[in-house]
Amino acid sequence: MSVEQLRQRWGDSLLTVLTGVILVMMFVVAPLQALGLFEFQVFELLLAIFLVGGVFLMSGSALAVVAMLVALAMIVVGAILRIRSPSILDLNLFAGSWLIVGVTMAVTVARATFAPGRVTYHRVIGAVLLYLTVAVIFAALYTFIGTLVPSAFSGMKVEDSPKLASQLIYFSFATLTTTGYGDVAPLHPIARSLCNVEAIFGQLYPATLLARLVTLELAHRDQDS
Repeated sequence: MSVEQLRQRWGDSLLTVLTGVILVMMFVVAPLQALGLFEFQVFELLLAIFLVGGVFLMSGSALAVVAMLVALAMIVVGAILRIRSPSILDLNLFAGSWLIVGVTMAVTVARATFAPGRVTYHRVIGAVLLYLTVAVIFAALYTFIGTLVPSAFSGMKVEDSPKLASQLIYFSFATLTTTGYGDVAPLHPIARSLCNVEAIFGQLYPATLLARLVTLELAHRDQDS
């Protein structure tokens, strides 16, 4: 079976599968990694490889595949450097890789989710996946800011630690959902600006999503009638 046939058969289903993978990475692997369980770092690498394959099948774009492979290579190099001697370099490699993964996945998922046609269960889940991916993108950006300016955040020190991924995900979602517990706060102007952008997206996305999905469904019904 060709790649094109696989994409036509499993394209929408992959949205749901990849959503499950992201949820596991964020809310299972990251917390367990924060507890110091090394084997879950290996599990994270395996899940990243699965993401590369999933994005390839969904997009069929050579550029997307190259981007994901570059990100995967950065993750592997960062993991090797972390084992040898943890430093800011491997931390930035991880952040850069997840920024590439996030942007590539966001573009791919947005095209699949909001393409013309019937609004299926998988495409609704794909909209959730896009929301989660945005949190990943901003977590990577916060990492860059935190490594450049150590005092950019109060209540969170951006350093090479097993706990960092869990802390960044927590802060990113607290910002995206405008929960704002107050235990972690941005102090640097650029960090505050990024938080503003993420919070605005978090507020506007649900309304925009609903309007777009309703429009797609009505357009599909008009074609069938």
